[in-house]
Amino acid sequence: MERIKLHIVNIRKMRKFQDAPVDTMGCHKLANISATQKDQRIHTLIALMLSSQTKDQILSVAMEKLHKSGSSMDELLKKSEKEFAEIIYPVGFWRKKSIYITRTLKILNEQYDNDIPQTIVDMCNLPGVGEKMAYILMSVAWKRIEGIGVDTHVHRICNRLNWVSTKTPQKTRIELEKVLPKVYWKEINKLLVGFGQTICKPIGPKCIQCENKNTCPYTIKNMDLLD
Repeated sequence: MERIKLHIVNIRKMRKFQDAPVDTMGCHKLANISATQKDQRIHTLIALMLSSQTKDQILSVAMEKLHKSGSSMDELLKKSEKEFAEIIYPVGFWRKKSIYITRTLKILNEQYDNDIPQTIVDMCNLPGVGEKMAYILMSVAWKRIEGIGVDTHVHRICNRLNWVSTKTPQKTRIELEKVLPKVYWKEINKLLVGFGQTICKPIGPKCIQCENKNTCPYTIKNMDLLD
């Protein structure tokens, strides 16, 4: 655990001096702050639904278009699948996501009083919502930390640093929650996502610049290639 704590301290240090796309265009930044609290939670949900297989820059533009078109719950419920598709294009899987969003909004209207669910299980029962989205949504929208949202960045970095040894993001979440004290759960997703966007990239990681290079198994193993 001491090694993990040192890694986190070093990653915080690196993140402090270099902004990442997630810092300004992540789902926690994309709700309309002038909207009601209910609508802001729904904006966060929609942003998360659009985020998979989509760069933050494209996500941010799509959410801006959505707000300009009208993003109160009443206005969202009036939009057709075709209208959503035109607004969110070219996010990844935009056709499917336009269907998921319209179905989800109908469920929120009929079952949750135009708000989002308050449990992980109910969140995951919404069309197009997986457990990674649910844990992040719970944290951002309800300010409750019930688990760690693990995406490809978090999965990759945790394995490179040997915090876990897993094959899938789902298994990474389970193992990471065993070794990482809860005090770190709130920050870890955004911290590692930004680190993965700027330093520990999937291709061409900047290992020589990394503060953890002397204790990172991935860097040590690949040092000859990095020189």
